[in-house]
Amino acid sequence: MTASFDDPLDFVGKRVLVIGGSGGIGNGIAHGFRARGASVSVTGTRPDLGDYLEAEDADFTGIEYHQLDLTDREAAARLAENFGLVNVLVLSQGAVRYSRQEFAREGWDAVIDINLNSVMDVSRAFHPALAAAKGAIIIVSSVAAFKSTIGTPAYAASKAGAASLTKTLGEAWARDGIRVNGIAPGLVPTKMTIITTGHPERLESTIKAIPLRRVGTPADMAGPALFLASPLSAYITGHTLVVDGGLTLA
Repeated sequence: MTASFDDPLDFVGKRVLVIGGSGGIGNGIAHGFRARGASVSVTGTRPDLGDYLEAEDADFTGIEYHQLDLTDREAAARLAENFGLVNVLVLSQGAVRYSRQEFAREGWDAVIDINLNSVMDVSRAFHPALAAAKGAIIIVSSVAAFKSTIGTPAYAASKAGAASLTKTLGEAWARDGIRVNGIAPGLVPTKMTIITTGHPERLESTIKAIPLRRVGTPADMAGPALFLASPLSAYITGHTLVVDGGLTLA
């Protein structure tokens, strides 16, 4: 692919790192950037990308893989130490525990660690590289940031925290030339949402509440990510874009 100086969505020559890009929304975003010419790396928890080959939502075509265990609070710093150039950092890692596990301390801590603490850990680790590149951070939160999720308090609180962090880092790091924005997806079929998408009655009920009358896809999240990383959004920072088919309008 050759670079086009007329296309603001041309990422040829840019390096993109998607944390949590081994499947689901992160993988869809990774392929959105790859299709636009970027050199894309993703992270996952498993030792090798071959461990994901049976996963229906994993596709590593044209993508570099790195193992990253974010329960180790120093792991992001080690990855960043030798990673080199980063133009766009997408933070799409996520965890949830159902069956009211998040009301217990262990479940609460586990979800907060991944959904909020690790977002800051990775952002902090890659700040120097992003500042050097005058790059962009995209934090993937959730519409759960803006409403109650009765059975998963840590998930909702951590996503609200991620949306708030997007605002604060957007202001704090603007002076370093880094734009920080976010995406809040609605219902997208992934391993984390199988509790709804894997049950026809629950899925049908949810779709009725979505004005566009369908669930989202990982590819639906790629477009907003491309926009937020591109010159088209050069005057936007600290903003979380809701991408939910209208689910939260009512």
